[in-house]
Amino acid sequence: MDKLRVAFIGTGRISDLHALAYLDDERADIVAVCDMNFALALERGQRWGLSKSRVFSNYHDMLALDDVDLVEILLPHHLHHRATLDAAAAGKHVSVQKPMALTMSQADGMVAAAREAGVILKVYENFIFYPPVQRAKALIDNGEIGDLLTIRIKSNSGVSPNEWQVPASARAWRLNPDECGGGPLVFDDGHHKFALAWHFMGRAQEVHAWIGSTEVAPGEFLDAPAIVSWKFADNRFGSLEAVYSRELLLDTRHYAQDDRVEITGTKGVIWVTRGHGKMMDLPPVVMYKDRRTSAFSDMPVGWEHSFINSTRQFIDAYFTGERPRLTGEEGREVLQFALAAQESARVGAAVKL
Repeated sequence: MDKLRVAFIGTGRISDLHALAYLDDERADIVAVCDMNFALALERGQRWGLSKSRVFSNYHDMLALDDVDLVEILLPHHLHHRATLDAAAAGKHVSVQKPMALTMSQADGMVAAAREAGVILKVYENFIFYPPVQRAKALIDNGEIGDLLTIRIKSNSGVSPNEWQVPASARAWRLNPDECGGGPLVFDDGHHKFALAWHFMGRAQEVHAWIGSTEVAPGEFLDAPAIVSWKFADNRFGSLEAVYSRELLLDTRHYAQDDRVEITGTKGVIWVTRGHGKMMDLPPVVMYKDRRTSAFSDMPVGWEHSFINSTRQFIDAYFTGERPRLTGEEGREVLQFALAAQESARVGAAVKL
């Protein structure tokens, strides 16, 4: 087969970023789209070159198509489980947005369903494919800073005149713990940070979290400020600090947020100085070792490139028979990080994994 034929379940704002690599790769075609908001699905479909007959409001009708190999599931978190089971039962490969599910039992069911159906299950995580993160990983894998000791991640949310305008419906479910699974900063966006910790340090053994609450509008609360700490094997540690600053003006073309990562090893330190946006006028990757500071700027830094790279890796894996990142099993490990943080904050104690 010379083409990967892709269908989208969910055509909200994030679908634009998911579509980029498929539209640019001659090995892939977007062949159908579906959204309960048919007008939105139609607009996306027409933008991506589809006829009206390839646009659906019921994903079961779309799953019945013979010429769909893979579905991108871009739905609110509480709908991931059912849609994945249905897609696998229809014999479609699945790329499901992070976090993959709301519970470990749901995640286990999704992994089992994909395995039984003989289809690929990818949990879509883009931050580990962000070019500055990839450069940091390459430096570490090359032994530049020795054995890793700690990772520290700082996530700043604020405001921006250039930020994405998030539809009220999307904002509503992200602020509803029953549909999001937690809060928008620590559980939803936090998945990126848990994935970074997992990517660099491996599985955590213990998680401890304090998760605060800030009212951002009448009856609307963000799960911030928050601090999550991790204990890894071999006397290694990490932390995530998530903060919302209501008067912090950010430079971004996407969400009003930026991120910084500091990774310390036995021989040096590496900083990734940006993520969603650009708070600091610094090279995207900085390394200190042997009394010397090295800067690395020869890479794209737009957040969209993390999506392009993640999708491209999946297309490569599909045609070579390799494993995608994240597999369902890997996504399950990251979900366990995130759920442990929610449970730790609830009970006021560390949670062992």
